[in-house]
Amino acid sequence: QVQLVESGGGLVQPGGSLRLSCVASGSIYMVNSMGWYRQAPGSQRELVAVIFVGGNTNYLDPVKGRFTISRDDAKNTVYLQMNNLKPEDTAVYYCNAQIRLRRNQVVPRDYWGQGTQVTVSS
Repeated sequence: QVQLVESGGGLVQPGGSLRLSCVASGSIYMVNSMGWYRQAPGSQRELVAVIFVGGNTNYLDPVKGRFTISRDDAKNTVYLQMNNLKPEDTAVYYCNAQIRLRRNQVVPRDYWGQGTQVTVSS
């Protein structure tokens, strides 16, 4: 069974920084893409950043230049460094990973973390 566990959320003032971490554990053959989504109250969940095997990344336009996604494949861990945080970044942040459990599994499956709250407020 695969689990994704996030950490690093909290309350921060505008202009501050936070670093989110997400560890995938279980019987994993390979982790493909890893990403972070967020959902604010009354809004749909949106993709914030994604990192692919090999290191290519994509970002939501409003976070470009402020957020950086990275991964440590040896630890099956993805990070999201968030700088210059703004009140509009307030949301529950969810980790996502596309994981293959076996070598002969052609299509990876989506797994989600439980979410971590990020609140940006003075």
